[in-house]
Amino acid sequence: MATWDDVRRIAIALPETAEPSPQEWRVGDKLYAWARPLRKTDLEALGATAPDGPILAARVPDLGAREALLAEDPSVYFTTPHFNGYPAVLVRLAHIGEEDLVELLTEAWLTRVPKRLAKAYLAGRAELD
Repeated sequence: MATWDDVRRIAIALPETAEPSPQEWRVGDKLYAWARPLRKTDLEALGATAPDGPILAARVPDLGAREALLAEDPSVYFTTPHFNGYPAVLVRLAHIGEEDLVELLTEAWLTRVPKRLAKAYLAGRAELD
């Protein structure tokens, strides 16, 4: 069960990440993860399947990656009509494990950083493996 403290710890550990507003993580001026409470229209669209509890939104590389996550574990990942055509996924924070959260946030971060920073980060990770 992940918490906002877990998200913050993981996100802030990624190079050049800032949290300019509570529960909003950016690299430079590019948002890659944020708290996304459900709005009235979201609740209407989801109906009885609307989750309670904290919800994290995270960028994904593309719509194919989003669809893969949604198919992989619908108990964790979901979306609303508001995000149709947008490369992001919603996450039931209390249902995601630490390893998956690290992977999700790292991938979200990689979608928003300059190529030079992504290359340096990935090269550093490869040296650790």
